[in-house]
Amino acid sequence: MADSKLQIIPLGGLGEFGMNCLAVRWHDDIIVIDAGLMFPESELLGVDVVVPDISYLIENKEHVRGIILTHGHEDHIGGLPWILSELNVPVYGTEFTLAYVENKLEEHKMLDDSELIEIVPGAKFGLGPFTIEPIRVTHSLVDCVALAIETPVGVIVHTGDFKIDLSPPDGKAFDLHRFAEYGKRGVLALLQDSTNVDRPGYTPSEWSVKPRLDELFSRTKKKLFFSCFSSSIYRIRIAMDLARAHGRKVAVVGRSMVESSEVAQDLGYLDVPPGLLIHPGQIADHAPEQVMVLISGTQGEPMSALSRAAVDNHKHARILPGDTVVLSSRVIPGNEKSIYRVIDHLYRRDAQVIYDDGASGLIHVSGHASQEEQRLMINLLKPKFFIPVHGDYRHLRKHAELAQSVGVVDLALVIENGDVLELDRANASKAGKVTAGRVCIDSGSAADVVEDLVIRDRRHLSEDGIVLPILTINKQTGKVERQPDVFTRGFVADEELIESARQVVAKTLDGSSAEEKADYGVIKEKIRIDLKRYIQKNSSRRPLIMPVILEI
Repeated sequence: MADSKLQIIPLGGLGEFGMNCLAVRWHDDIIVIDAGLMFPESELLGVDVVVPDISYLIENKEHVRGIILTHGHEDHIGGLPWILSELNVPVYGTEFTLAYVENKLEEHKMLDDSELIEIVPGAKFGLGPFTIEPIRVTHSLVDCVALAIETPVGVIVHTGDFKIDLSPPDGKAFDLHRFAEYGKRGVLALLQDSTNVDRPGYTPSEWSVKPRLDELFSRTKKKLFFSCFSSSIYRIRIAMDLARAHGRKVAVVGRSMVESSEVAQDLGYLDVPPGLLIHPGQIADHAPEQVMVLISGTQGEPMSALSRAAVDNHKHARILPGDTVVLSSRVIPGNEKSIYRVIDHLYRRDAQVIYDDGASGLIHVSGHASQEEQRLMINLLKPKFFIPVHGDYRHLRKHAELAQSVGVVDLALVIENGDVLELDRANASKAGKVTAGRVCIDSGSAADVVEDLVIRDRRHLSEDGIVLPILTINKQTGKVERQPDVFTRGFVADEELIESARQVVAKTLDGSSAEEKADYGVIKEKIRIDLKRYIQKNSSRRPLIMPVILEI
């Protein structure tokens, strides 16, 4: 065992934002940290979500001991339904994280078959040769943990998503002392969140949004619509406290916002006094200056409550001239168009829209550590090896340089999805690759995996359209019963081109034997090739060509 090595294998989240999933292996024991998804870029046409390719875990399913979750954001838990459909292993998470997971698995009718095990910060537990201690960290969500994992070659620490907030609204501060204790004992490797490596200084506390929001509440004369991420429990709590202080009732609108606030109330993270909440149907019964509507849809999702309210198409949330809408969240890259479309609609309703961090104060703060907090963690833990996680390649590279510049790290290594990093007490090096990548899911069903070919065809159709040559062939004789027709969709063609295309098809048919005409596979392919060559030459376009044969 002296020459045995620990393997760290990222399967998602390194080289991209989202889809976080990482395997740690010692001989025949594997633990998995997080099981996230990512939302598709615009070029993934018709795809609903993207999850990591877990071929490696499926090939080694008898060795996987469990999945440990750092917190409840979608990019860390959203892939669980698809992963658990392939691997029936226990899932470990904090109380609040598991409450989110339960809702998700219930939606996919998988809850009864899943084993969920609650973990508590400071309480160690064992999985195979690993002893794991969850350590409390602060983030934009509640009940988040980093993981200190004792392995046969030393301790590795995975920070999960974090920022260092010593006075969060729930009073459960970042546990600096525990990290310092691990630093004194010695840490072999630190895997640290790279999201905000571009930002100098420190990330402000969640409380820092309160002065600006207080000012907005005090100057709003009519209804106030407050929108943030439904998982931003701290922000929801601050908004509810301010609503009560300013004499406003609170109506919660939007499925995700209702679910999140109910979970937070059940677990004691939201203390809602009697009489503060009203049903959305009661909004019209109160004077506008006495109502705050807590509404989901900060990213301009087309069917979200805010998007529907913005076009005056929501049953209860009616935005009228003079109302104020506060978007207390960041614009996720890729969502700009949909968000600004909603903001345009809100302005058309003559609403006052507050949607960015103005000079007069913050309405949103990040949940991720900036450079000084990242340096502080590296100094506290003094790891021998440093591995940046969570971010595009440029973030990982910059984070590795930052870690090296601190002066306490022996070696900072940039690895990507699929890389196998091998560690022992003295050395760390890449040792090959495993299968990694992304799986595209359509319509939210585990069976509906979208192949690359399908996405390629969708892109092809969206750019160049489709050409349908239609032939009528007598199956017995192989004789063409009528002149071929050529129809197009999404492909601009004049009558001359269409007529020439018909002649190309007719010529191909004339040059084919009766036997070829009776073999639909052969004749379709001959027509497709000839027509493709002709259209490409005469229009410089490459539409999808699908010959259709009607047999009589």
